[in-house]
Amino acid sequence: MSDPTPPPAPAAPLAGIRVVDLSKILAGPYVTMSLADLGADVIKVEHPDGGDPTRRWGPPFNGPDATYYLAANRNKRSVTLDLKSPEGQEAVHRMLAGADVLVENFRPGSSLARVFDHRAISERYPRLVVLHISAFGESGPLRDEPGYDMVAQASAGLMSLTGEPDGPPVKAGYAMGDLGAALFGLSGVTAALFARERTGRGQYVTTSLYESQLALHINWATGYFATGERPGRLGSGHPSLVPYQAYPAADGHFVIAVGNDALFRRLCAALGHDEWAHDPRFATNSARVEHRAALNAHLEAVLAEAGVAHWCALLKDAGVPVTPIRTLDEVYACEQTAALGMVQKADHPEAGPLEQVAFPVSFGGERPPVRTAPPTLGQHSRDVLAELGYGKDEIDVLLTPRPDPRPAPDPPTRPTRSTRPTVNNDPQGA
Repeated sequence: MSDPTPPPAPAAPLAGIRVVDLSKILAGPYVTMSLADLGADVIKVEHPDGGDPTRRWGPPFNGPDATYYLAANRNKRSVTLDLKSPEGQEAVHRMLAGADVLVENFRPGSSLARVFDHRAISERYPRLVVLHISAFGESGPLRDEPGYDMVAQASAGLMSLTGEPDGPPVKAGYAMGDLGAALFGLSGVTAALFARERTGRGQYVTTSLYESQLALHINWATGYFATGERPGRLGSGHPSLVPYQAYPAADGHFVIAVGNDALFRRLCAALGHDEWAHDPRFATNSARVEHRAALNAHLEAVLAEAGVAHWCALLKDAGVPVTPIRTLDEVYACEQTAALGMVQKADHPEAGPLEQVAFPVSFGGERPPVRTAPPTLGQHSRDVLAELGYGKDEIDVLLTPRPDPRPAPDPPTRPTRSTRPTVNNDPQGA
């Protein structure tokens, strides 16, 4: 008897959802890439002159674009339009008429924020979910300030918590300001789509780099609320657990993560120092936190006697959570990474096979596939505009570059004894 036919693969969770992406840099594009990974049809609208600025954020480059751009724009279609022109705005409105989600990160008060004001957009398209990502949020004295990830990490406290106690503030290795806002924005959009199923109406969803950083303070915030004490940097240490950090061995560093007293007793036994487990300074986690420096001095003296591989093997056998600190080349050569299928490939029209880190959630045991490589600038302009009802001649006009309407700056005046150099006060031409 033959095996029954396996059930068909489940449809992508967001299949049938259309997203218009008017955002750029990282936070907004990461939201829309995640929506695309989940099956949504994402149309990325870019300016004809260079497109998303991250296309040029290199080296390194792979094909025509920087790898920074390639990290946050797969599974999308790229259309080039001048959003400051009436024709470009009309094309976007045609997209919005059939869209479910709009994502933008226009600076508050900018001309494009006024043109695509969320109140007018929501009134015209009541089922549309609009996500706006800003630097500092919708209200307050900083609401109109621009911001990059570094600004968010500094202004919202992350850099004050990152680095060695006696060293300078350090930003996180990942773009946690942008990525935090992206993840909260993604949850906001999916929640709004779910609510629309009940109410029939979309809504205006907002988040910011600043707000997301405050939300990610978690125990740092509640500790401050309880004590009123300003926390300091602990390097790789944990404010509430000891030992729970990177330690130096004879040939490098590795991590020990002891989350309870039973694990600490296992650690002591494995290292041949059972007396530490009975020392009142170290017997409980609270005591270990109070006497962090003394315990770490004991540990470092012992761990300096052998290498990382020795300690990791010994402590792992004892049931103590431990790991070497891997570099990215080691991570992507790791069997665990391969077993999870987290690295997939897509064919790029100019760079060839392009490796991408896939979406980190599986559905029914299946990981959403990397379907298409990040698009080249305007790669899908003609196809998308034709879908919107434009004829060939209209598309030709829309995609024809237009001269810059700004007047050319006056040529500089050659300084002489009787004249001063001309100063260009136009920031556009500076």
